[in-house]
Amino acid sequence: MARQIASGVGEAALAAVVAAVVAVVGLVAFSLVQWPAFNSSNVTRALTTVGQVGAAVVLAVAIALLRLRKWPSIAKVLSWAGLSTFVTFTLGMPLAATKLYLFGVSVDQEFRTEFLTRLTDSAALRDMTYADLPSFYPAGWFWIGGRVANLLGMDGWEVFKPYAITFLAVAAVVALVLWSKLIRADWAVGVAAASTAVTLAYAAPEAYSAVIVLLLPPALVLAWGALHRPAVRSSEDAERTAGGWGAVVGTGLFLGWAATFYTLYFLVAAFAVALMGLVAAFLAVRAQRAADRPRRARPATDSTLPVWRAALPPLVRLVVIAVLAGLVALLVWAPYLAKALRGATASSGTAQHYLPEAGAELPLPMFQFSLLGALCLLGTIWLVLRGASSRRAQALGIGVAAIYLWTLLSMAATAAGTTLLSFRLEPVLLVLLSVAGAFGFVEGARAIYQALNEPARFRLVAIAVATIGALAFAQDIPHVLTPEITTAYTDTDGDGKRADQRDPSAVSRYAEVDRALTAQTGRPRADTVVLTADTSFLSFYPYLGFQALTSHYANPLADFAGRAATIERWSQLKTPQELLDALAASPWRAPDAFLFRRSGDSYTLRLAKDVYPNDPNVARYSVSFPKELFADPRFTSTDIGPFTLVTVHR
Repeated sequence: MARQIASGVGEAALAAVVAAVVAVVGLVAFSLVQWPAFNSSNVTRALTTVGQVGAAVVLAVAIALLRLRKWPSIAKVLSWAGLSTFVTFTLGMPLAATKLYLFGVSVDQEFRTEFLTRLTDSAALRDMTYADLPSFYPAGWFWIGGRVANLLGMDGWEVFKPYAITFLAVAAVVALVLWSKLIRADWAVGVAAASTAVTLAYAAPEAYSAVIVLLLPPALVLAWGALHRPAVRSSEDAERTAGGWGAVVGTGLFLGWAATFYTLYFLVAAFAVALMGLVAAFLAVRAQRAADRPRRARPATDSTLPVWRAALPPLVRLVVIAVLAGLVALLVWAPYLAKALRGATASSGTAQHYLPEAGAELPLPMFQFSLLGALCLLGTIWLVLRGASSRRAQALGIGVAAIYLWTLLSMAATAAGTTLLSFRLEPVLLVLLSVAGAFGFVEGARAIYQALNEPARFRLVAIAVATIGALAFAQDIPHVLTPEITTAYTDTDGDGKRADQRDPSAVSRYAEVDRALTAQTGRPRADTVVLTADTSFLSFYPYLGFQALTSHYANPLADFAGRAATIERWSQLKTPQELLDALAASPWRAPDAFLFRRSGDSYTLRLAKDVYPNDPNVARYSVSFPKELFADPRFTSTDIGPFTLVTVHR
């Protein structure tokens, strides 16, 4: 088992290095040219297609070498280089003329950038917004990115794009290495390429969850090998697989790692693995009962072990997986859990208060009229046909079943006033069905080939269909991501510039706000609390916030609703002294500064509140502070563009 794990980890590490080098070299090369904006020119789109074709050629050569069993080491390196090149061109070239990643610093990408900025400033697992709180959001991906940014001397917002693309490239080749340990090497390349393409198209905007999507399909196959161990196995096979305990360790480590990156996908993956454990236990009991039937003719004195004991081995393995996952998860969850156990959390969290239309119906991508729909339909057919005979089909099928069960549970949970956010599982379902579709295409083509008496040119036809279909899907990925790419060009970055060369937004004045703030407070940024509705300011500079953008991403220990009510009470005070007294009596660390928008004789904050079950689930409202409330020497007011910065001198 130790040799297996060491070998796999060593190969994955080498593949990761190759992928990182390819991605870094590619992104640096892209940055050396002044490209036109993606949303106003087709140049980068054309070059993306050229890069994708080049990557496909490299992957095809790798597959050919693996099938011919020639130069296996070179074939491996080519497969790693080809797959990472595909990722780098598919995402890096369309974004080559902007410093921002998909979705820029808008919507959810705002708080993600804020978190990366916080962990760039400090390696401590601090909350992305609030003072004196540990992180509630899993910090794994962001912590690594923060350390990378710190090492390179870059701001968090600036490292986001290259880090996200490089990490996706690394995750893709690590998934390829894992696949190659589970199935034929040439099949592994094709399956990894298919899952990578679908992941880039439908999961790439949320880069830290996309890496889990890439690794989940092979991890499920690994988990099924750990839990379901049919008795009919040779001693040589049992020795080669270390009795499945290597798979147990690998599954536990994967789940623990997923827990440090993204809570929802961890829970879904854990749910699928738990379902596998129950199915494996049931199959073991059924097999034992079948084996015991001939014994019924024996004398009554013949004692046999109870049939239910056959369920213990898979259940024990499931417990070991859970323990390993929990230990790894504690690396990022321990500070939050310790704080939560010592104090009271908010009466109700709102992270799950979102039910768009996609979360109110079962996703059925196999009936969409598209290339992806056809691949998912083929995958569905393969899962049904091979479910009784293929361990791969069983593992992926249980994964698909788990997603549909989770979706139904999420819909049922709406009656209790919450959801399980099932709408976010569509990328996972697409990738699982696409992987099954890749297996279905290969096995189906082989079956047709044999049924037609092995015609000489059939293989060429199958290769041509697969290649043309893959390229057609790949070159459409930038089109699928057009809204996200466009936002990366229309948002104003931390340098105060828009990549499409148009006039920047008020974000361009953040640098002046930062200079004034540090000069007037004399505090380090990471020790200064700012109350503002322009929370993107916290995405570019590591100031602490008094209130988060919305309650859905706020730390439950911060009491979002209580803070909102407190802000409204402050706005209704009459004199500066009353405000200063209220700040001093605040149950949370009070703001050291306010960053307002001006509106007549008032300063305004545009805040948000949860209005679930409505869709949209967020309602905006304004809170106005009279200017007279700050007419005191203990406040310093500075107008900067559309903003007014008010610093507090206590």
